[in-house]
Amino acid sequence: MFGARIENLKRNMVKQEVDVLALNGGPTLSYFTGLHFHLMERPVVLLLPVDNDPVIILPELELAKLEDLPVFADVFSYGENPDTWYGVAADAMTSLAGKKKKIAVEPVWLRFLEYELLRRGCPEAEFIDGSGLVARLRSIKDGGELAHMRKAVRIAEDALEATLGSVREGVKEEEVASELFLQLLRHGSEPDLPFSPIVSSGPNGANPHARPSERKLCRGDLLVIDWGARYNGYVSDLTRTFGIGELDSETEQVYQLVKSANEAGRNAGGPGVACSAVDRGARNVIETGGYGRFFSHRTGHGLGLECHEPPFIRGDNMEVLRPGMTYTVEPGIYLAGRNGVRIEDDVVVTQSGVESLSTMSRELRYL
Repeated sequence: MFGARIENLKRNMVKQEVDVLALNGGPTLSYFTGLHFHLMERPVVLLLPVDNDPVIILPELELAKLEDLPVFADVFSYGENPDTWYGVAADAMTSLAGKKKKIAVEPVWLRFLEYELLRRGCPEAEFIDGSGLVARLRSIKDGGELAHMRKAVRIAEDALEATLGSVREGVKEEEVASELFLQLLRHGSEPDLPFSPIVSSGPNGANPHARPSERKLCRGDLLVIDWGARYNGYVSDLTRTFGIGELDSETEQVYQLVKSANEAGRNAGGPGVACSAVDRGARNVIETGGYGRFFSHRTGHGLGLECHEPPFIRGDNMEVLRPGMTYTVEPGIYLAGRNGVRIEDDVVVTQSGVESLSTMSRELRYL
């Protein structure tokens, strides 16, 4: 599997005349090797040359991880003295037999620490943005990846169901978030969640990325819960909105509008459809309902090894969806000082349309 991914990468590198793809610790390094390194003060760099074996630069204390490396790689390790790191990097670059003129990197992930290591090791190199090179491979999920994502969705849905029994008027947002975190672990999520759960009620729900607070749930609140799980490295990202006690008629109307927008957004996708059309499908429902200015963000984003990755479901993105792409559909309405509603599902593009990986009810549920 990993060898095939590297071969696919090399074919794309030839087309784009890229000599080396350089990766530091992060999801793309894991995608090509199955190894996991967290970002720390000691640099880890994987070099994937177009016509040589992979090269990895890493600290000696991480060498044991290479026992699980599924592909052959030339290894250049270093000790604790930072003064020696640049020499090791120069040796690694020299081992690439001169094929090091154009080096692609991931701007979102590459830190100055690793950039300096590479720049000093190969001062004549040209560094370019390789994010598109990587995205074209990672955005299409194979059967194994989809199985992990389905499991991450099931874990998330089961964990929330286990949490809702303790949600009632008078409970603090942060108490709900803590219980949900615990339930995610109990139901099989890896501890490295894709993000900390968002639990926001009443006026706090009008902030799409609110942090759980000490605010107590009150009768008449809408409660927005945005959460996800991670399984074998792959993530889920879901949102459901609940009513605390009775709601006024406009609040119920706003909820139903978002529910309809979510359905329209899911139905708008499919192979050959532009991302912009999916955004438009969801957004048109809310705009027609008179709340367009209160839908303040894109309709969705891709997900897989990362919670936010291509494709991005926004109105100006003409990228075409292809079978195997996975993304969220998450329209929302946010009324400052009052409440917010968001309903989010994870979907995969099939050969004939779109399948929702998430199945938790979207009907308004009162707690």
